[in-house]
Amino acid sequence: MNKETFVAFATQKGGVGKSTVTALVANYVHNVMGYNVAVIDCDEPQHSIAGLRDKETALIEQNDRMRAIACEHFRKSGRKAFPVIRSNAVQALDDAESLLAEGDYKPDIVFFDLPGTLKSDGVIKTLSQMDYIFTPISADRFVVESALQFVMMFNDNLVTTGIARTKAISLFWTKVDGRERTDLYDLYGKLFAENNFHVLGTKLPDSKRFRRDMSDDRKTVFRSTILPADNAMLRGSRIKELAEEICDVIKS
Repeated sequence: MNKETFVAFATQKGGVGKSTVTALVANYVHNVMGYNVAVIDCDEPQHSIAGLRDKETALIEQNDRMRAIACEHFRKSGRKAFPVIRSNAVQALDDAESLLAEGDYKPDIVFFDLPGTLKSDGVIKTLSQMDYIFTPISADRFVVESALQFVMMFNDNLVTTGIARTKAISLFWTKVDGRERTDLYDLYGKLFAENNFHVLGTKLPDSKRFRRDMSDDRKTVFRSTILPADNAMLRGSRIKELAEEICDVIKS
């Protein structure tokens, strides 16, 4: 990648795991695939990703075992933890430009975690400057309808008019329950195809592992902004496949 790429996981419906997926994909792309990344956490007031980084940093400072694990990871990988910038939708682009201007660290991909409503100040402006947007959806009629409205509005009002610099918007399934009817996904798939919406092939399962943060009483970690996800927990999570597919979209 010759120039930094701006990527957002965006939706106007909460509860589909947007922040969790942002953290997991950014972590995998940085620690496993070897790209330099940065995360701009604009989802105030909760700032879930920045809060996770604060929690992890404090734990590593206070816990000898976790500090040893982190030091060994940094030594072996030769990579530092990627920056997580606490921001908001209004200041996000300025904060990203400030990071890029510093010169000490050049991210290949800057991930933006935006509020779950387009009505928040600055969200539309920030989204218009994304190179790629990935929208998580679950097999719920309200979530799907909301996603359709979001993609159609953004494409019709911003992309086709040339206001947005966005090259592609892709939907992807998350919180997939293996017990759900496959014909439900087929039905939605036909709906997306009829509207020429691009849907990633990777589907993320509904799994408790997505909430497994670093802890002083756990030997393994999955959701992290510092340490790579445990290999055993990574298998079956589909995060590897999602991260690789997203990078393929960016490089294509």
